[in-house]
Amino acid sequence: MERPISPPPKRRKLSRSDAKHGETDDPNLLTIYSWNVNGIQPLIQQSITSFFSPQGSDQKGNDTSLRGFLRRHGWPTFLYLQEVKISPNDLASIRALEKAVRRDKKTGDIEPDYVAHVNLPSDKFNARGYGRKLYGVCSIIRQDFADRWVEQVRPVDWDLEGRFLVTELKAASNNQRLALINAYMVNGTDNPYKDAESGKVTGTRHDRKLEVHKLLAAECRKLETNGFAVILAGDINVAAAPIDGFPNLRTFPPQHCVNRADFKRRFLEGETSSSSSSRLSEQASEKQSGATQQDSNSTEPSGLGMVDTFRHLHPDTSGYTYYPRGRSFV
Repeated sequence: MERPISPPPKRRKLSRSDAKHGETDDPNLLTIYSWNVNGIQPLIQQSITSFFSPQGSDQKGNDTSLRGFLRRHGWPTFLYLQEVKISPNDLASIRALEKAVRRDKKTGDIEPDYVAHVNLPSDKFNARGYGRKLYGVCSIIRQDFADRWVEQVRPVDWDLEGRFLVTELKAASNNQRLALINAYMVNGTDNPYKDAESGKVTGTRHDRKLEVHKLLAAECRKLETNGFAVILAGDINVAAAPIDGFPNLRTFPPQHCVNRADFKRRFLEGETSSSSSSRLSEQASEKQSGATQQDSNSTEPSGLGMVDTFRHLHPDTSGYTYYPRGRSFV
């Protein structure tokens, strides 16, 4: 689905949101937005103007809260947030986040209600900095949809850094069930990674990134075995092709090439794609850069054959989707 990005504040004053409850009520339509917020606090703090008078339509168009984001984007079914950066002990911020997506009682049924699910880091060795205000994901789901279709929202048992939430949906008549994964993938670095139980250094964050690729692929495969179709959304922390990188792909240190190839092999490639000429060309390039590939005789399962939906719909579009705090785009 294509929808214009909301205008920045200066232009927003001249714009008016006409989104109505029910715009996305088509039972055959799911709308999913994903946003790495790099800290949730600015979005859950009430504006000082909210204490003075009820918001009119023009004020709502300039609303930078989470409700304002949802309103401007037509009340999507799902809003997936990454890097909410809430300490697991900060119950006040968790409650504020839950409240920030709820419907104001004054609006009645004019606007839809939402529910927020969070997964915050519990790893005492790898998620310690910044007062434990790091990582963390939040899955915000429209309440009417959640009441009817959501079976459960759960973390995964192989990650303690608060990086994943799986939403499992009920089956609609004879249709295949759907599972949606909100993911904040590991950024590969040379920093040490410690065993979550013992605290012993077991490798680098590059090593952990590759391990998470393996574990997540197994999670997806298990869901598929149990009858689910899988949607993987969020901050994937990898650029699959030159067109996806800005200003270009990271090739140094060479481990970034290994990480990229591993992700593509596990998630984007299927049983037959590894024999393509483009794959052979990529292997030669990665060999030249020092990257190593999985042995062709490996007994690991073939790739999941997932589709990069944006690249599928926009094969020639390049762009950059991270903006600094000083530039508002919500």
